[in-house]
Amino acid sequence: MSEGCGSTASRLLRGDRELFRRVEKRFAEFKNTEAALYFNSGYTANLGVVTAVVDRHDLVFSDEYNHASLVDGIRLSRARRVKFPHCDVDRLARLLREAPPPAQKFLVTESLFSMDGDFAPLADYAELCSETGTALIVDEAHAVGVYGARGSGFIEQAGVSDHVLLSVNTAGKALGSAGAFVAGPAWVIDYLIQTARPFIFSTAAPPPIAAALEASLTVIETEPERRERVLKHSALLRSLLGEAGINTGGSRSQIIPVLLGDNTRACRAASELQAAGFDVRAIRPPAVPEGTARLRISVNAAVDEGALRAVAQLAARACR
Repeated sequence: MSEGCGSTASRLLRGDRELFRRVEKRFAEFKNTEAALYFNSGYTANLGVVTAVVDRHDLVFSDEYNHASLVDGIRLSRARRVKFPHCDVDRLARLLREAPPPAQKFLVTESLFSMDGDFAPLADYAELCSETGTALIVDEAHAVGVYGARGSGFIEQAGVSDHVLLSVNTAGKALGSAGAFVAGPAWVIDYLIQTARPFIFSTAAPPPIAAALEASLTVIETEPERRERVLKHSALLRSLLGEAGINTGGSRSQIIPVLLGDNTRACRAASELQAAGFDVRAIRPPAVPEGTARLRISVNAAVDEGALRAVAQLAARACR
């Protein structure tokens, strides 16, 4: 029987479909967790997770470069937010150890940071969380589908699956579709179903999205050469840009910033690259801190080596 185009209502009313339950089960297996829950977007997934599991009596330790959806979730939870310097393990350790009892502590971080292309030190975080009784929540938006032996994300690659309470896995990046999966223990997923307001009060996504997500998982699981190509080409482009004297910050991934500082300069450089046929965008405040405007290059599996060399040459000229 056809599932139709629209879902007509929220999942808890008439909007549920076997397709969604099936792809959630498959995604949980993909992430090596007990359960998963699909949200209509990564933004609503982060809002739903943080506002459901955190309350005003808790302490949330948040990387200063965390995505706006995580920051907004913390604000709406009314918990006390403790912001720590980007990926600073020593500073975070001091803050966690100095935290007043008996508040429940949460550490919220991206695994791969969307504007800098660098990775959170998840192994160090997992050790700290175990030592201090802190729950770890990880946003895998830009890592899922690319990292790990099975492509399930940086949590897998860092070997910290057993230390993560919940992960948020956006499906609009490497999975090529839409929405986001939250993965974790069955009891937490059940709790989200009953309490996460963005899930409860949103019309369910169109059923064809679930079918597209199943196809995406099949591609990730059966065609590892795609993510291998992304990583190989990313390393080449970072090398070429470095040889051209371009500052790419601490990027170690397929997200490569070209740090320029000035907003006008970044916009002008982006326009030059776009005119040459490259879809490179300027990123300015408030998406990044003042004085750190940049180009954001994201490498995909379809790009060939010739295109990488061309974009590096063009970037070198445009950024002078």
